[in-house]
Amino acid sequence: MTMLSHEVASAWIARWDVQQEGYVPDREERFTALIDALEAATGRPDPLVLDLGCGPGSLAGRILDRLPRATVVAVDADPLLLSLGRAVHAGRPGLTFAELDLREPGWAARLRLDRQADAAVSTTALHWLSGARLRVAYAELARVLRPRGLFLNGDNLAVDDQAPGLAALDLALRERERERRFAGGRPEGWDQWWDAIAADPDLAGLRARDETTGHHGSESELLSTHVEALREAGFAETGTLWQRGDNRLLAALLAA
Repeated sequence: MTMLSHEVASAWIARWDVQQEGYVPDREERFTALIDALEAATGRPDPLVLDLGCGPGSLAGRILDRLPRATVVAVDADPLLLSLGRAVHAGRPGLTFAELDLREPGWAARLRLDRQADAAVSTTALHWLSGARLRVAYAELARVLRPRGLFLNGDNLAVDDQAPGLAALDLALRERERERRFAGGRPEGWDQWWDAIAADPDLAGLRARDETTGHHGSESELLSTHVEALREAGFAETGTLWQRGDNRLLAALLAA
């Protein structure tokens, strides 16, 4: 396996953050709100937190910056993103990366946790899962989260299409915001970042996106899809704690 240097991985993660922020300008504010909620809900300085679809560990690192006694288990299926995260965070206390596919039944048991997790978090990741696979992911999560454990999902989630008038208005507002934001041209996007990764000889020995771990569109971009899947998995309360347009922090509490 190709071993990445800290310098190479840091450069790619910095570029990752720039391309993410180009399309989610309130990303840092959402991170702050998420960690505020995490800290308030767990009520302890050393929570056990799962980071689902962690990518290169952007959120996991920020959690540990704020809560250095926390334990974060960062889960993703993409070996390249995990390699970047492991190289940058090598030796960091409290952080473990796990290569697991959230779409597959049984991933929660394969974590082999020594106690139930206090909370789980995710940002800009789970919309890639289809509705059926999202239900699998949330059902698995419920198996390893403590009673009244908290799930926080920061993502761009649209208004329910069962309210067609509001859904159309929501879409119009998002389109107008995009026109203003990108009036001067679009920044590097997701596909461009991955194309650049594929061309970097430092990463030649790592398996990048493929048909198994790749992302091929926003399959669960409706708020209602996530709310219904969470309730089906046993989460008793769901609601939006923070929001800027369709960029929101969806929260759910597992039943007691």
